[in-house]
Amino acid sequence: MPFGAHMSISGGVSKAFARGESVACEAMQIFSKSERQWAAKPIPPEEVAAFKAEQGRTGIGPVIVHDSYLINLAAPADELWEKSIAAFSHELERCDLLGIPYIVTHPGAHTGSGEDVGLEREAVALNRIFESGVGGSTTVLLETTAGQGSALGNRFEHLARLFELVPHHDRMAVCVDTCHIFAAGYDIRDEASYHATFAEFDRIVGVGRIKCFHLNDSQKDLGSRVDRHSAIGQGCIGLEGFRLLVNDPRFAGLPMIIETPKGDDMAEDVENLSLLRSLVGKASGPA
Repeated sequence: MPFGAHMSISGGVSKAFARGESVACEAMQIFSKSERQWAAKPIPPEEVAAFKAEQGRTGIGPVIVHDSYLINLAAPADELWEKSIAAFSHELERCDLLGIPYIVTHPGAHTGSGEDVGLEREAVALNRIFESGVGGSTTVLLETTAGQGSALGNRFEHLARLFELVPHHDRMAVCVDTCHIFAAGYDIRDEASYHATFAEFDRIVGVGRIKCFHLNDSQKDLGSRVDRHSAIGQGCIGLEGFRLLVNDPRFAGLPMIIETPKGDDMAEDVENLSLLRSLVGKASGPA
């Protein structure tokens, strides 16, 4: 299975590949623009060409985009909702231009309108986007969340409801974040709890809808609903949960991306990726 990390696009989206190469990424996640701003300049044709050339040179793939943190497709306020739809559509256009197969997005926050209303609002936005044809064949990956504040996506039932409300299943799938599901109350720390959690996911959503994982340990305990990532094996999940995941044959071949804390030299990425690779093939216990 391809392991990778989230890489900076400072200097241009094509620059992410050399950074990913330096820490031995096989897959990679990026932002296609600043995640803290609504607007972005178009990607110049020469940068698109450089991106595709660098991907060919390094062989890193798939490359996955994470959308802006400002976007909230479940927002009850019309102004923010419309702005979010426009911004997400723009992100999909950038993905299509770069040949990106997946864009990860959080399922939004209801900000007081209630879960049912928020999920319906998210679904209307997604249906509108998909029916417009924007983004070509880029698949939207709904990311599981920790459930901080009014965030949606912390219950598997939320994802199932969105699949019920959005019939465009060829354009929509799931990204499971280990820190997020653990903080949301789904235990994966040992064999029994791991299998129980994914049996529940399979029953409610379907494991075949998982197309990507974010591998992050959690600073906070089970069910805390606090989204704080930790290095692999150094949080409340521990190594065994990750060993079970990277050896699960159902997920062989899926990109597994770390979003763990790191410094400018990215030494932590090297350590975390090496540790995950060391767990592959381990029959039991930590590395």
